[in-house]
Amino acid sequence: MKTVVACRRWLFVLFLLVLSLPAQAQRQQAEGKLPRPKLVVGIVADQMRWDYLYRYSDRYGNGGFKRMLREGFSAENTNINYIPTVTAIGHATIYTGSVPSIHGIAGNNFINNSTGQVMYCAGDDQVQTVGSDSKAGQMSPRNLLTSTITDELKLATNFRSKVIGIAIKDRGSILPAGHAADAAYWFDAQSGGWISSTWYMQKLPAWVAQFNRENSVEKYLKDGWNTLYPLSTYRQSSPDRNEFEGKFAGTDAPVFPIDTAKLYKEGGAGIIRSTPFGNSYTLDMAKAAVKHERMGQRDVTDFLAVSLSSPDYIGHQFGPNAVEIEDMYLRLDRDMAAFFDYLDKEVGKGQYTVFLSADHGAAHNVTFMKDHKMAAGAWNSGATQKALNSHLQELFGEERLVVNLMNYQVTYNWKLIEEKKLDLQKIKQASIRFLETQEGIAYAVDMEAAQTSTVPAVLRERITNGYNRHRSGAVQIILQPAWYSSGSARPTGTTHSSWNPYDAHIPFVLMGWGIKPGKTSRPVNMTDIAPTLAALLKIQQPNGSIGAPVVEALK
Repeated sequence: MKTVVACRRWLFVLFLLVLSLPAQAQRQQAEGKLPRPKLVVGIVADQMRWDYLYRYSDRYGNGGFKRMLREGFSAENTNINYIPTVTAIGHATIYTGSVPSIHGIAGNNFINNSTGQVMYCAGDDQVQTVGSDSKAGQMSPRNLLTSTITDELKLATNFRSKVIGIAIKDRGSILPAGHAADAAYWFDAQSGGWISSTWYMQKLPAWVAQFNRENSVEKYLKDGWNTLYPLSTYRQSSPDRNEFEGKFAGTDAPVFPIDTAKLYKEGGAGIIRSTPFGNSYTLDMAKAAVKHERMGQRDVTDFLAVSLSSPDYIGHQFGPNAVEIEDMYLRLDRDMAAFFDYLDKEVGKGQYTVFLSADHGAAHNVTFMKDHKMAAGAWNSGATQKALNSHLQELFGEERLVVNLMNYQVTYNWKLIEEKKLDLQKIKQASIRFLETQEGIAYAVDMEAAQTSTVPAVLRERITNGYNRHRSGAVQIILQPAWYSSGSARPTGTTHSSWNPYDAHIPFVLMGWGIKPGKTSRPVNMTDIAPTLAALLKIQQPNGSIGAPVVEALK
């Protein structure tokens, strides 16, 4: 009798354990399948500083950023571990777990040192535009030298998983989707719709063509852009009328309300990129992809890579302390809440995994900082290059030894140096001595000798990680904190590219299937994102990955 009672007790405990398992995991285990989410959704908000998760939180709703923080796991101390911090490298690094030294994306634009030609990160003249007559579709992931987490999912499922990338910026769609993607779509200002390239397809799917007809840019812009709340309540921002912000062409000042219908009529569809409606447009396209491609509706895990490009356009124009930025994030919070609700209904709550991160952050506006008595400055790279070339000519007798200071790196005229049999090491040493006397420059470092340079260890590591000998300059320039490149002494808006926390500290939040709610403040690198997803999916890390999974986030 006691044995029977004990068996019943154990059966009851087993029953409770089974009930506690997620429904999908139960079903997968019963069928002998490896438990995985139905869908993984990656969201990269371009230029989203980490502090934006909290800066406007008093007016965030419960279904967007707060839902992710409440139900998900946040790595609060995630930083970019390379220099320079720009869009293309950020997207490539998030999805490869690697760095420019290995994955080869050394900037949005970079110089091929073997030819001296400037390369665009996603440029590819071997492919043609699909969906437009413009050249905006001559893009592919060909310049990316390693696999992505999306490629690895394809390999792990014998290419049965469906992978799609969507972003207004081509690089924000193409690099995350990887080499083996089913599709990548990006925005074409000329046609005013979503396009692709022959790398992926020969013709747009019918649903994309239909979306382009029905979800016109004009529809999003027709009612103008005004604040969600009374202007006087935007207390986290500078006054609406100030000298820190850049205005739209044809307007008198960067102030609300903004007549986006007029801007569209006079300037074309591209204006949507610099409004919060670019986020709405992108997430509506993402919903359409989920629906029409049946993503998360099949017997294998799919991956949707979404990049929200508008925060970067708005940030560059207005800077991080503008009402426009605050209002855009309040609107994005609502858009994300609606997107999560859509995924709950279409895929199933708890059946998908979503992560949020950013490709880089942004500095405070130089003028704003100075007016608040904080150290900051604008560095004129053009004037510096001219002065450096003049200095080197005096020493070595040749003009234009420096061809570019792109990405805060000195690129030399390799062909001229070789032809004239000049001593490169002496040229680099002379350049470094000169640059370190210039206002605003903290360090100038020989990239090939970074590990022995007298700079802080964190900078040595980031310089090394960012250096690709085939695609990077020879000397890395590090500016003083709060300095950035500008041709104006009192620039408007902002930019990024540096190692400092305002550019390098990014959000990394996961939510949904397989994610344990919580947070950590231990150091996490951008290169740890892809390994975390690989551990979640139980697949191989990308082939250039140098990161490690954030195991605390995983059930």
